[in-house]
Amino acid sequence: MKKQLTVISFILVSMASGNALAVGPGKTLEFKESPMGTVVFEGSAHKNAGLTCSDCHNPEMFTKMKQGTVKITMNDLYAGKYCGRCHDGNKAFLIKGNCTRCHHKPDSK
Repeated sequence: MKKQLTVISFILVSMASGNALAVGPGKTLEFKESPMGTVVFEGSAHKNAGLTCSDCHNPEMFTKMKQGTVKITMNDLYAGKYCGRCHDGNKAFLIKGNCTRCHHKPDSK
């Protein structure tokens, strides 16, 4: 009985931790409001760079964790706000001049 409870507890914790990840492994978050093309956020790329959710989701960067609650403009990014805080050419790739690193236009065939 004790062994079964341990196994069930492990399964429940594993399931809950997977649901807690906003952008799980192999998944992306898409922001389609941009006229330059959909902005694709890849959680695994940021995790592989050694970041955690709280590196961005904190009072200095993004206080809300729900998509669509913050209006982000390129001027904000160039001024070092939001993603521009790290994507400054020193800590991470420079945003300016690297549009297609984030913006993806649909294939036109």
